[in-house]
Amino acid sequence: MSAAEKVLYTGKTHTTGGRDGAARSDDGRLDTKLSTPGSSRPGTNPEQLFAAGWSACFIGAIGLAAGQSKVALPADVAVDAEVDLLNRDGGYFLKARLNVSLPGIDADVARRLVDAAHQTCPYSKATRGNIDVTINLV
Repeated sequence: MSAAEKVLYTGKTHTTGGRDGAARSDDGRLDTKLSTPGSSRPGTNPEQLFAAGWSACFIGAIGLAAGQSKVALPADVAVDAEVDLLNRDGGYFLKARLNVSLPGIDADVARRLVDAAHQTCPYSKATRGNIDVTINLV
């Protein structure tokens, strides 16, 4: 870590059993069963957790971009994240779509905010160049 870096938060979880196990955060706020995508077993799956985290972070990044641009965001900003688990030639990979709703915001302004958010959101940075991501304004 460089002298300019400052840790703001560290999320800590303990997971057992993989996709058919459980995950719990060290503070107990997250305590969930895990299940394979498409199964009828109780619990969520890593793709849903990733989609929820990314969409929440992305809304925060939109807010940051809006503040810098002096644009008032509507209260009902929403991101519907879709994370696909794919298989090709025996290898697994992800693909994602972020469907962003900014009601009442001019389409050009909305596109600028979303593009700026995609540059600053840590999840977007982590996935850039690693998975195919499409960002749609809906």
